[in-house]
Amino acid sequence: MNQVKDVQPIRNQQQLEDMKWALKRHCSERDYMLFVLGCETGLRVGDLLKLKTQQILALKRKQDKILHVKEGKTQKNRDIYLGNCFQEVYDYAKNVQNAWLFPSRKGDSPITTTQAYRQLNKAADFAGVEHVGNHTLRKTFGYWFYKATKDVPMLQGIVNHSHPSITLRYIGITEEETHNVLKTFSVFQ
Repeated sequence: MNQVKDVQPIRNQQQLEDMKWALKRHCSERDYMLFVLGCETGLRVGDLLKLKTQQILALKRKQDKILHVKEGKTQKNRDIYLGNCFQEVYDYAKNVQNAWLFPSRKGDSPITTTQAYRQLNKAADFAGVEHVGNHTLRKTFGYWFYKATKDVPMLQGIVNHSHPSITLRYIGITEEETHNVLKTFSVFQ
C-alpha cells in the first residue's frame, strides 16, 4: 500500500545548510540552484522548471532584480524579487548552455518534476532531512517568511491562498504552534 508522504518545510537552519551541501556534493549545481531559488522565492517547482536562462541573464541590466512569471497552477502573474540570491543565480545562469535554466541531460527540455523530486530526496537522504518533496521549497519559503514577519495576509497573497488558515496549515505553523502550546499546558497547574 502506498503511503502519502508528509512533505514539510525545513525548519532548521543547519538542515538547510546540510541540504545545500548535499545537493552540491551528491547531485549537481543545477539541483542546488533549484533548491536555493525555490526556497528564496516560494515558487512552485513546476514554475521554476519553466524558467528560461535568458530571463535571469536579462535581469543583470535591471536595478530591481524582479522576475516576472505567470504561475502555472493559478495562471496569475507574479513578481519575484531575486535580490537575496540574484548574484548566485546569475552566475549559475551564465554557465548554463541551454535555453532552460534547469535543463535535462536528455534532449532540449527542462528536468521533470519527478526528476526534481528524486534529486531533492537523494540530497535529503545524505543530509538526514525527512519529509522532503517538491513542495518543501515553497513551504520552507513560507515558514521562514512567517517566522521573520508574522505577516499572514502578505504571505497568503504571495502564495496565492484563499484563506489565512490554509496558508498557516500549508507551512505547518498551526500544527507546530499547537504542539508548542500543549507542551506547557496543563489543566492541573
